Amino acid sequence: MSDIKESKNVEADRILRLPEVLKLYPLGRSSWLNGVREGKFPASIKLSKRCVGWRYSEIVKLIEGGPAQ
Repeated sequence: MSDIKESKNVEADRILRLPEVLKLYPLGRSSWLNGVREGKFPASIKLSKRCVGWRYSEIVKLIEGGPAQ
């Protein structure tokens, strides 16, 4: 039972790159990045010097109509 709970937590904590985000939330790249800058969409997480991503759980919350963080 705990394995199922743990796998759901892993899925929720998964980091998505921009192309994956835009497949779930269809929007142009520039529009998405402007929305992030303006606080309309969740902030990115810096993965390396030139690489960012977004938490899967935050994208799902955005799709379901919850507030951006």
